[in-house]
Amino acid sequence: MIAIGQAAPDFTLHDQSGTPIRLSGCLGSPIVLYFYPKDDTPGCTKEACAFRDAFAEYQKRGARILGVSPDEPKSHAKFVEKYALPFTLLADPDHQVCETYGVWKEKNMYGRKSMGVERTTLVIDGEGVIRAVFPRVKVDGHSEAVLEALDALE
Repeated sequence: MIAIGQAAPDFTLHDQSGTPIRLSGCLGSPIVLYFYPKDDTPGCTKEACAFRDAFAEYQKRGARILGVSPDEPKSHAKFVEKYALPFTLLADPDHQVCETYGVWKEKNMYGRKSMGVERTTLVIDGEGVIRAVFPRVKVDGHSEAVLEALDALE
């Protein structure tokens, strides 16, 4: 798992429109990097909509939100359109970035084991240093906790 105080590993992934986005190209202001399992599923939709609903607060803090899941750009585009998400979703279909960040894990659902994304959020400062890590995110109240972490950067 990635640790607080460590430089965020750089990567390039395609966004919902197929444009390559490089993490280091987003530096200069804080980044909320959140990993989630799957587009348009109940928990992931609730999490994305909470970020959407508080988007003005993130903008006030100068923060950029980047969501990452194994879904393809086409799936992200539908998800963004369906819920009017005002931020970038990145496709990690081979889960390389998820593995680099330590969020690709064995999950146990109803006794069935499978590999997948453990819902995790990182707050990265404008210099690319990880300042907060939220592992095993519980969606309720999460966006507010992330905003508090951004406030602590100032």
